[in-house]
Amino acid sequence: MVYSLNYRRPSRVSSARASIDGREKQKSINESVNSGSSGMSHGIPEALSFDRIIAGGVCPVRYFRHAQLKLSKRNQAFANSSTSQPCTVRDFMNYLKYIELSAENLQFFLWFRDYSKRFNELPESEKALSPEWTVENAEAEAPARSKHLHPETDAVFRGTDFAGESRVVEAEKTNPFFTPPRTPNSEAEGKRDRDSIDSYDESMTSFGKTNHTQRASGAFKSAGLKWKPLSVQPYREEIARVISIYIADGGTRELNLSSKERSALLHALQNTTHPSAFRDVITTVEWSLRCQAHPNFIRWTICNGNRPRVIFARGLGIGGIVGGIIAAVLITVSSAGRGWRVLSAIGFMIGISTLIAAWKGMCVVLHGMHHRHLRPWELFASDDEHSGYDMKSDSYDSLTSHALSNSWEDEPWIAKYEKRNLVRKVFDREVWIQEPALRQIQDTIFLQAILGALVLTIVIVGIFCAFPKGSYF
Repeated sequence: MVYSLNYRRPSRVSSARASIDGREKQKSINESVNSGSSGMSHGIPEALSFDRIIAGGVCPVRYFRHAQLKLSKRNQAFANSSTSQPCTVRDFMNYLKYIELSAENLQFFLWFRDYSKRFNELPESEKALSPEWTVENAEAEAPARSKHLHPETDAVFRGTDFAGESRVVEAEKTNPFFTPPRTPNSEAEGKRDRDSIDSYDESMTSFGKTNHTQRASGAFKSAGLKWKPLSVQPYREEIARVISIYIADGGTRELNLSSKERSALLHALQNTTHPSAFRDVITTVEWSLRCQAHPNFIRWTICNGNRPRVIFARGLGIGGIVGGIIAAVLITVSSAGRGWRVLSAIGFMIGISTLIAAWKGMCVVLHGMHHRHLRPWELFASDDEHSGYDMKSDSYDSLTSHALSNSWEDEPWIAKYEKRNLVRKVFDREVWIQEPALRQIQDTIFLQAILGALVLTIVIVGIFCAFPKGSYF
């Protein structure tokens, strides 16, 4: 079964589109969500939609069992030790980490989805401590935020009732909520802290422990915000850690936010830990994932061979075309009849179809077996895969790895892969493609390549057949 013959794989989405405003981004997100239920959208079938991948709905179990029967013993061991499906959340994460270098977007998105779920499950008495952050709140607080950004202005009002420092000190004296973090003394609070990523002190970088609360305070000060957030608000420590990792300058997984977005987010988080405080930032992150990273990921996943194999396939395609031209010329200048010139169609068909498929990142030989090359980081996954990668939960990794950097330049598989010679890379290990929707896309591209080659072959052979025979030999 194939898709329509006018199918086009997703176009490459440039990062330059990230400059659009928030309303346009939200509109694009809504269109993406709505189009996901209407079948093919921008070259991405419903089975490979963003929501389907995030929900873990790719490759049903019946296909996985069928795939296991087709794998060799060596590949079965790999499939059992690591995810060999090419369209899972893990594969999406690996693509963002190793190819687009923006894994923090998906990590933050998965954390926020889990955080929103946990926050909404809190008792009403706790949720009341962190009211929703509305657009009206942001607009009303904007003048105050801008005032804190200018120390000279504060100096003018120092000693008066309008001084920012005096108001903060007075608030600390009169507001009973300015208290140190509480020790859980109830079952509900203990459960909340166990669910929070801040309750895990082991979540530190390999260079030593990081004081996330101190870094979060530094981020608030750098944004001109002086008074302390309310420590009794639910998940306040977790928010401090998220600020330290994703928001603060120099964080291990710092998001690519504008100065305006970072300042507005910090001001919102200073007032509340409600998920609505992340409204603008999560819109930017989700737009980047849905409308940029996801189409590029599907486009990249369609390629079934590594770069050396695709270049090799292009060379074979060009060789087949050259062979067909040589055969057609030799037969034309000979004394053989015109009918013999049709034999050159074999070289043209093989060469053109191979070249068209390779131009779209596919090797026809691998496609004939419905195989794909293992990615370089998958080849050594059983030895070097980080223990923190836990895709069984809704969030990306285990809570004990949230402070780890996305840097991968020192991972052991890089040196091992570079030692492989070119021939070995061309004929690298393969695995059977388990996702049926991806196989359908590849079948469609292969059929398009065959039909395109057939049309061009008929035209080229027809041109050669129009020439009179040369009778040179």
